[in-house]
Amino acid sequence: MLVWCPDWPVVAADIVDGISAATPVAVLHANRVVACSGAARADGVRPGLRKREAQSRCPQLTVVEHDPGRDARAFEPVVAAVAEIVAGVEVIRPGMCAVAARGPARYFGGEELAAERIVEHIAQTCEVECQLGIADGVFAAGLAARSGRIVPPGGTPEFLAGMPLGTLGRPSLVDLLRRLGLRTLGDFAALPAGDVLARFGFDGALAYRLASARDHRPLAVRRPPPDLAVTETYDEPLDRVDAAAFAARALAERLHDGLARHALACTRLGIEAVTAHGQELHRIWRHDGLLTATAIADRVRWQLDGWISGTSRRPGPARPTAGIVRLRLVPEGVLAHLGLQPGLWGETGEERERARRALSRVQGLLGPEAVVTAVLGGGRSPAEQARFVPWGDERVPLRQPAPPWPGRLSAPAPAVVLPEPMPAAVLDATGEPVRVTARLEVSASPARLEISAPAGVAGWAGGAAGWTGEIVGWAGPWPVDERWWAPAEASRRARFQVGLADGAAMLLSLAGGRWWVEAIYD
Repeated sequence: MLVWCPDWPVVAADIVDGISAATPVAVLHANRVVACSGAARADGVRPGLRKREAQSRCPQLTVVEHDPGRDARAFEPVVAAVAEIVAGVEVIRPGMCAVAARGPARYFGGEELAAERIVEHIAQTCEVECQLGIADGVFAAGLAARSGRIVPPGGTPEFLAGMPLGTLGRPSLVDLLRRLGLRTLGDFAALPAGDVLARFGFDGALAYRLASARDHRPLAVRRPPPDLAVTETYDEPLDRVDAAAFAARALAERLHDGLARHALACTRLGIEAVTAHGQELHRIWRHDGLLTATAIADRVRWQLDGWISGTSRRPGPARPTAGIVRLRLVPEGVLAHLGLQPGLWGETGEERERARRALSRVQGLLGPEAVVTAVLGGGRSPAEQARFVPWGDERVPLRQPAPPWPGRLSAPAPAVVLPEPMPAAVLDATGEPVRVTARLEVSASPARLEISAPAGVAGWAGGAAGWTGEIVGWAGPWPVDERWWAPAEASRRARFQVGLADGAAMLLSLAGGRWWVEAIYD
């Protein structure tokens, strides 16, 4: 259930600065129109126009600079009015907030009655016009709100099928899809998912999920551990916006650093405040992407500004009666985000997106198996614990790492696991092969390791005749007897760890009377 206030930057300028929204008004950012009033639209002004062109179409146009803080302050009474009717309000952006539809629908006797009650309460409390839409997912509910439509459960794919591609909000992707002959979200959703990922990359795959009525956010968000929240108490109550903004930035950086240590990123931010008179304030902000430290600080600053200043000229919920003495930030929803750790292509940004598109392109040309990532799982040997999956597929191990596997080698793990074991020979001091009996008794102490030259291995430096090294230390044997009840799949071997005179260390195995090199230690 999504509440949408049309042309909110214009309405916010009316509420805060007294610029009448009934006159031609345009809000500009970077010399382009981002929002305009109905009177301005009647004269041909549209979002995206340059300032000079907008003024040429409407000479009496009033130009206002875009101010996200002003928009957030003016929207706070609307959010508070919604919170008086239903619980769990999520602010998506100034002018748009969402709630779960099930609770209000049950309480008021239906979705339509709940929608009418919310819209009526906002109009009476804040004197603001709004529209409400209900659908499966935030993206579809936002489109439904533009026409005040209630989409029945399960009807979202049909509702989205006729929508134009421009509703995705991705101009470059939309332009490319139109040049390919696609016109609606239904045309886009009819494409094979694998081809979309290969051709348009990760962002295109997300847009494809939205067009297919599969909102990606609810599938990925999970509840974080409770210790990720950050709290700060102030001896002097925060009753000025500048002091609150300074406190918000410090607390936002603490929250972001804590999430980064767990390789997480915030998508829904809970802001809690307690005043000197014991009044408790709470608000949830939702973001379509991942909240950076700056984005977290901005939303906290906007919210505190809305609570403290109370600059609205229209009636609404009363502002706090005292300054804020305690502030708490709670990550209500988080995502695993590898981009928060330094990677091969640096931090998250345009470079990482280009890398994703390049990898998707390689997969489209050479197949999904051309780009793989490693997944660690369970097993007794190092080769069994690592599995390669195509890039972009779900990284699920074949064998669960817990509970502990009997017979698994203890730490440290080898640095290099050979894709195919290399044949070798282990000799004692007299030059005889070392053997292991059925009772795991070693015939003699290993003294020399001879490795046969592998065929087709690039970078092999052991010579055409192989490689020979002196063994100065060894440990083992550690036996493994797997699937003895199935003769065709049975595997019986003994493993050794050996240290060589040149400082190298290797993992060897003896199976069927033959020695093999399985892995190499640093």
